[in-house]
Amino acid sequence: MPLTLSSSAFAEGEKIPERYTRDGKNVSPPLKWSGAPDDTRSFVLVVQDPDAPSGTFGHWAVFNMSPDTQELPEAASGKPGPQALRQATNDFGNAYYDGPQPPVGHGVHHYHFQLAALDTPNLAIPASAGIQRIWQEAQKHLLDQAELVGTYERIR
Repeated sequence: MPLTLSSSAFAEGEKIPERYTRDGKNVSPPLKWSGAPDDTRSFVLVVQDPDAPSGTFGHWAVFNMSPDTQELPEAASGKPGPQALRQATNDFGNAYYDGPQPPVGHGVHHYHFQLAALDTPNLAIPASAGIQRIWQEAQKHLLDQAELVGTYERIR
């Protein structure tokens, strides 16, 4: 069974509700996955927008997640405490989830939520390395990956 990624907030190819954007509450959407390979030792999740005017824009990265993790509840990005997520610095300069905020009138943007099952318990890379670097490092340890794409457009 291949690795799959889904959200109760939006389906593949559908609009991301405003609540999960910088125009709304800017909270991370609920995500669930299944079908990880038996030898998975950790997970990495990244959210990127390849339609950004300046090239691919990183919105969120969570890495070194336990292999027992099967979901991230809504607003998981902002949860402090011992269960806090290891998050990389995004292209807004923040080490947490920042939702869609494409330029007004730039058309529909596609937000790629990508999950990777890895053969290592952790990536030995600083969070300050950024989302694209985290994803590059994850590819070296990839067992399987899944993707969920949501869309968002700002017209006002």
